[in-house]
Amino acid sequence: MQDVLVIGAGPAGLSLVAALAEAGLAVQGLTLGDPAQPWPNTYGIWVDELEDLGLVPFLEHRWKDCVVHVNSGRLPLHREYGLLHNNRLQTHWLELAEQHQVTWHQGRACRVEHLADHTRVTTEAGEILTARLVVDATGHQAALVQRPAASAISFQAAYGVVGRFSKPPTDPQQMVFMDFRDDYLTPSDRQQPPTFLYAMDLGDGMYFVEETSLAHHPAMPMETLEQRLYQRLRHRGIEVKDIHHVEHCLFPMNQPLPDFTQRVVGFGGAASMVHPASGYMVGALLRRGPGLAAVIAAALSSAQTTPAQAASQAWGALWPADRVRKHYLYLFGLENLMAFDAPQLHQFFTAFFNLPTDDWAGFLADNLTLPEVVQAMVGLFGRASNPVRLGLMRSVFSHGHLLGRTLMS
Repeated sequence: MQDVLVIGAGPAGLSLVAALAEAGLAVQGLTLGDPAQPWPNTYGIWVDELEDLGLVPFLEHRWKDCVVHVNSGRLPLHREYGLLHNNRLQTHWLELAEQHQVTWHQGRACRVEHLADHTRVTTEAGEILTARLVVDATGHQAALVQRPAASAISFQAAYGVVGRFSKPPTDPQQMVFMDFRDDYLTPSDRQQPPTFLYAMDLGDGMYFVEETSLAHHPAMPMETLEQRLYQRLRHRGIEVKDIHHVEHCLFPMNQPLPDFTQRVVGFGGAASMVHPASGYMVGALLRRGPGLAAVIAAALSSAQTTPAQAASQAWGALWPADRVRKHYLYLFGLENLMAFDAPQLHQFFTAFFNLPTDDWAGFLADNLTLPEVVQAMVGLFGRASNPVRLGLMRSVFSHGHLLGRTLMS
């Protein structure tokens, strides 16, 4: 019987498989298809987040010129951004798995049974896999992880194109983190939820442009995002000449936290690890995976540790009390963003990106302590315009329960 069964082989599952195997555990993986199947989406991350992890060599592109555009002007970020080389990183983790004799199975998990000393997972095809601990890394629509029902999930959605254009959609060697300018929209369009452009120069005449909604319930349709992207480009006299890849992204921003008493442990989207106020998750996977693997290895090092105890320790490492409190504070921030109209959003982001870099960077990455997050938010309030301050104060009354969870969780 193996120590751990990991279900899923996307960035979350594969990174954890490698970390668990390197921690000395006997690991098996269950995937719907070949674990080497290419990942469909691009993954951007700030370079300084990878420097601490020794993963900078897995970047395919880097940009020192990173900017945000709002209606009032251009905001330089003075921070380097990167794009992960999916194939190189995926191959690295697969090779680590192979070196440590990880076994792979293909199929869809459909039933889980918890016995005294192990867990049994049965696939649709009837294959039975056993392990002392099961980790579900199958994404936001988790295969086995249970969470409370929710009626109003907000989604971030994006439609992107990698290709060649009649003229550059960004300045040379530039990465546009957010372009919220709405001069291309008609007055009626401006009554709809705002979107922004995320764009980067990939070199050799190739660019990636993506129209993105911050968060919306229900999810903004891909057709609307596609229409806005082309409308934005046309307004700037840009035509798409050659499409190499089309990207569709859709993920929940405010899924409820899982039940931390369950014996199946989640990781990634299955564990609600998306940052509610920014949509970031990859950095969190890379930072937290090795620590989670170490806790699981320590728990399973004793034959006396029950699967329930190992799962409890794993959930505690992934979601300690302070991180849960911060999660509700970020949810409060998300509710504010969704309530702001377009002028307030422009004013908000102007104030946000004028905070000290460590403050806004730490907020986006979720690597600040709870007191530091509060301090950054107080600083933001002090820099914000009166309309933004008024919106924040109103939100205290309408979403004060989230602040209460921050204090009480």
